Amino acid sequence: MIPAFRNHLPVKIRFGDGVSADLASVLEEEGASRPFVIIDRGLDELIPGVAQALSPLSGAVRFEKDAGEPTVELVESTAQRLTGSGCDAVVAIGGGSSMDTAKAARLVAGQGGPYLRFARGEAGYEPPSVPLICVPTTAGTGSEVSGGAVITDERTHVKAGIASPLLRAQHALVDPVLTHGLPPKLTAYTGIDALAQAIAGLVVTARTPVGDAVGLESTRLAGLALVRCVTDGRDAGARSEMACASLLAGLAMNISDCGSEHSLGQALGGRFGLPHGLTIGLVLAETMDRDRRYVPHQFERVADALGEPEDGSGDGSRAVRAVRRMLAELDFETLESVGVTEADLDGLAENALADYFISVAPAPWSKDEVIAAYRQGLAVGSAR
Repeated sequence: MIPAFRNHLPVKIRFGDGVSADLASVLEEEGASRPFVIIDRGLDELIPGVAQALSPLSGAVRFEKDAGEPTVELVESTAQRLTGSGCDAVVAIGGGSSMDTAKAARLVAGQGGPYLRFARGEAGYEPPSVPLICVPTTAGTGSEVSGGAVITDERTHVKAGIASPLLRAQHALVDPVLTHGLPPKLTAYTGIDALAQAIAGLVVTARTPVGDAVGLESTRLAGLALVRCVTDGRDAGARSEMACASLLAGLAMNISDCGSEHSLGQALGGRFGLPHGLTIGLVLAETMDRDRRYVPHQFERVADALGEPEDGSGDGSRAVRAVRRMLAELDFETLESVGVTEADLDGLAENALADYFISVAPAPWSKDEVIAAYRQGLAVGSAR
């Protein structure tokens, strides 16, 4: 029998080349005339479409952030600026870090800080008083439609994430054109994060038929497009497919959840200060190889979506093989190449096991299994 489930994702989505030009009309629809714009420094100089989307917003207050993973300090300073701005909407333009910063800052500005009281589960979530519009310029996190935000506590070097349906944006404008200039490495990092979210949505304990359907299409599109995007960033068809894969992966993540790959990856990100998508790619195949033993039928569906030829095994190993090949084609970094050593594994395992996402893996992980997965990842550097 199919278990009972509920589904509610109230984000108004506009997808397609050029939809970022609708930003002004979306703000008008919300009755907003003074938006607070959170953007990576210099982004509108790099991406013409961003400048074009912002040009009609004469009353906007601009908050520029440096590129990189969002921190608690950044959230607090952004919230303070938002509180005193008199703005009636928040616009986030950029990658997952800009959108996550916007979600967390809007929360703190609306309900009061400090941010960590939410991350520690000491405070509930109230409906936001101002709308949030997200305009992604990467194809990876799906943050434009998710109710989560991943923020690094710089004091402990641990990811202090939050999640609630009330954190979601009211509008997402997903314009593939804005991703055309994304450098190859960032394209690979963000794209592999999207693929990981899509796969996780199919295999974690919180999966649903709705999430399966969305996750499978996201997986198929990412399998078709990611390597092409990295090889030729001007391939408009591949960019469109990857932007849609990312959007669907964000939906799949919210219908279902992320999995063990995010816990092991976020432990790396907190410890070494690495980009989020990079950390996910460093452990994706290894976590899949462990989890496939518990839901092989779901990993077989992943392999089919990735176009991996049938081999008669039925154990999900085809999916792992497909992802390993994709990582090799992307010339993706390895744990060894980013400086992880055997001496780091015990501490990384402790932090990974303390993270939420590993708790919804197909079966509980032991510390020995986490260390073994990291160790397997370390061996990849020598094997390539």
